[in-house]
Amino acid sequence: TESKHRRRGGDLKARNTELGSAVTGSPLTALLPASTTGKKSIVLSSETRKELAKQAKVTKEERRAQIDERHKYLISRIADGIGLSEQQVEEAIISDDKFQLIEQFFAPSGLKKLLFFYQDVLQQKSNASLRSDGSTNSMLQKKLFITMGCTENFTGTCAFFLRTSDKVISASNVSQEVNFGIFDCINGNILQGLEFFLSQIMIPALKSQQNWGAVKEGLKNSQIQDFLYSVDKFVGTLSSSRQNIEDKIQLTKVDIDIYVSNLQNPSDYITAG
Repeated sequence: TESKHRRRGGDLKARNTELGSAVTGSPLTALLPASTTGKKSIVLSSETRKELAKQAKVTKEERRAQIDERHKYLISRIADGIGLSEQQVEEAIISDDKFQLIEQFFAPSGLKKLLFFYQDVLQQKSNASLRSDGSTNSMLQKKLFITMGCTENFTGTCAFFLRTSDKVISASNVSQEVNFGIFDCINGNILQGLEFFLSQIMIPALKSQQNWGAVKEGLKNSQIQDFLYSVDKFVGTLSSSRQNIEDKIQLTKVDIDIYVSNLQNPSDYITAG
């Protein structure tokens, strides 16, 4: 009887460790229960994985059918900004578990920003087999994904969209109501990326701005001049802070044995002090 229990227990353990863990950052993640989407790898049976892959494929095709001119406008801007094809961008978007944020961005009085990060992400190799401890081989790969910018570390390129009003975003007004920009975090250096973005993109754009709304004098207006001066001053402060951080003091190790060995009595210590 005891040997049967052992055998059954062994068979159950073998079934539970069959083929693969949950794939993060894909439509499969959105289909998993909340309890299985944590940081720990969850081992799934081959049947479960096949069913999840089938559901993920259906989800992707449903999302692909929702793509309209608004989505195509976003996809085109992202593709141009980060150097991917429109097909690659579309595939990444419909595979993302935060796909619904796009609809929330388009809605009247919706999200004010929509962010896409393109950077190295630790991903499971597609042909990786389970190790004896249940883990899988992983590697860093470039990935485009939707984010709120609150939970993921920013280490690469950010493509961002900003709304200029509370209007519903339609195919006819998306190019007027939505602003697009690229923020590059060079080698993970956010300060350097921000300095470049402000000094090379935003400030030149502001100084060439012709229409300042209710301010008719434009760049001749004292308030506009004060504003641009403040932005220039901020960039200067940012540059100084970045340089101070990068040129931090390096302490050199000094061998003091030769000095200490010559100290023989208390008066020698006092003199050395």
